[in-house]
Amino acid sequence: MSAKQKILIVDDDENIAELVSLYLEKECFETKIVNDGLDAVKAFDDFQPDLVLLDLMLPGIDGYQVCREIRAKALTPIIMSSAKGELFDKVLGLELGADDYVTKPFDNKELVARIKAVLRRYHQAEIASTQNTAQKVVDFPGLNVNLTNYSVTYLGEKVDMPPKELELLFFLCSSPNQVFTREQLLEHIWGYDYLGDTRTVDVHVKRLREKVKDTDDWRLATVWGIGYKFETR
Repeated sequence: MSAKQKILIVDDDENIAELVSLYLEKECFETKIVNDGLDAVKAFDDFQPDLVLLDLMLPGIDGYQVCREIRAKALTPIIMSSAKGELFDKVLGLELGADDYVTKPFDNKELVARIKAVLRRYHQAEIASTQNTAQKVVDFPGLNVNLTNYSVTYLGEKVDMPPKELELLFFLCSSPNQVFTREQLLEHIWGYDYLGDTRTVDVHVKRLREKVKDTDDWRLATVWGIGYKFETR
């Protein structure tokens, strides 16, 4: 029998955390609950979860900082949860490397569906990376994007960027001069069941342009009224 997948639940509301834990355990997940941001960072190392369900408002350090701490050492999937529903909070969480965002109060069945979807995408990416390592690197003059070790080199210098930014850049670079709509980019990078706003794509492209500027050989081009493309010259 395969081992149960482990979910780390980080929430300062003990009642919500316990209810979510019970529901996930019925779905055959193993869970661990922590109620503090600092404890969450330690628990991540000790428990080694397959996914983190992370509340934003926490004592100690907030969920954003917990996400930063985890992303500094691992690509483990993170789903952020919060009563805040503003687009800014969602986009910020995704920019820091979260894989999805759910707004409280959430339906337990929807939460489980999102967890399974994120885990499925993560494991599919792992398998694809193992089977097709040679196809996980794109190289253009002054730009190298490596999806195997999640690194970007621009004009000879390493560039740090969150996983979703890197994945978006890699996806566009992998099909030079092909135009993608914002909806297509959401589907390919965040998943077909991601319930996000297409402005999420605009924000990520803006961030990419700040870090990887156009050259004489290529550029991140806007196709007005449609979406974006990686244009080679």
